[in-house]
Amino acid sequence: MEIGWIGTGIMGAPMARRLIGAGNRVRVFNRSADKARALAPDGAIVAADAPACVAGAEAVFIMVPDTPDVEATVAKIEPALAAGQLVVDMSTISPMAERAIASRLKRAGVDYLDAPVSGGDVGARDGTLAIMVGGEALAFGRARGLFELLGRRVTHMGASGAGQMTKLANQIAVALALEAAAEAIKFGQAGGLDASRVVEAIGAGAAGSWQLSNLGPKIIAGDYRPGFFIKLIRKDLRLVVEAARESGLALPGLSLMASMFNAAAALGHDLDGTQAVAAALDRLADVK
Repeated sequence: MEIGWIGTGIMGAPMARRLIGAGNRVRVFNRSADKARALAPDGAIVAADAPACVAGAEAVFIMVPDTPDVEATVAKIEPALAAGQLVVDMSTISPMAERAIASRLKRAGVDYLDAPVSGGDVGARDGTLAIMVGGEALAFGRARGLFELLGRRVTHMGASGAGQMTKLANQIAVALALEAAAEAIKFGQAGGLDASRVVEAIGAGAAGSWQLSNLGPKIIAGDYRPGFFIKLIRKDLRLVVEAARESGLALPGLSLMASMFNAAAALGHDLDGTQAVAAALDRLADVK
C-alpha cells in the first residue's frame, strides 16, 4: 500500500518502520527533517513537505504531539488530499477537535479516524500497542489490516472522538497506576526491603500492573530515560481535565496526578520518562 506518515518521533518512527517492514511503500515527513531522514535506511521515502508526503497515498497517518499540531498538519495537507483517501490521526488530542476535523474532511470525501495508542515506545517497536479507534465503521474496516501491524489489541470504540475519549480514560488509569507503583517501591525501600524483590513479589498478585512491571525496575535504578515524556503525560492530563469539565465530573485522583507530574517537570524532568514522577515523590514523601 502507498502510505504517507507525518511525525517520526519516539513513537512515530518505530510505527512507520513496522509498516515499511510489512512491504508497504511509506513516505515520511517530520518538522525536524533529521528524524525523517533517519528512516531512509529502513526503506522510507523522505518527503520534502507535508503535502508531498500525502499526495496520492491510500492511507495517511499523523503522529504529532498536541491538538494544535494536528490541526496545523491537517490544514497543510488538506489541499493535497483527494476524495477516497483515508487519514488516521494516532496522536492524543482533544476529542472535540477530532470530531471537527472528521466533519470537515468528510465533506471532501476523505475518511478520517482518530486512533490514539497506548503501550509506549516498546509497544511501538514490538507492534503490541493498544489502539483505540473512533470514526465510521467502513473507514475502520479499511484501516484494520494496517492497525494489526502496529498493535496487539485494536478496538473500534464508536463515532469520531470516541478513540480519544478512550485514550484519555487510559491515561487516568496509567497515571494512577504509576503513582501506586512509585509509592509501593518507596514504602518498601523505607522499610528496609529489597525494592526489586518487592516488585517481583507484589507484581505476581492483585497489585500487578504494566506500570509496576515495566517502569518499577526503572524507578529503582533511577533510569529516567523516556519511553513516554513527562511533558506528554502532562498534556494528556490537561486534555482529561478539559473533557471532565465538559462532562461535569470531579476526578480527585486526576487532580493529584496532574500536580505530581507538574512537580516532576518543575524539578527538571519534563523531557524524562513518566517514571520520573518518582523524583517528585522522593521530595514529597519523607516527613521531616
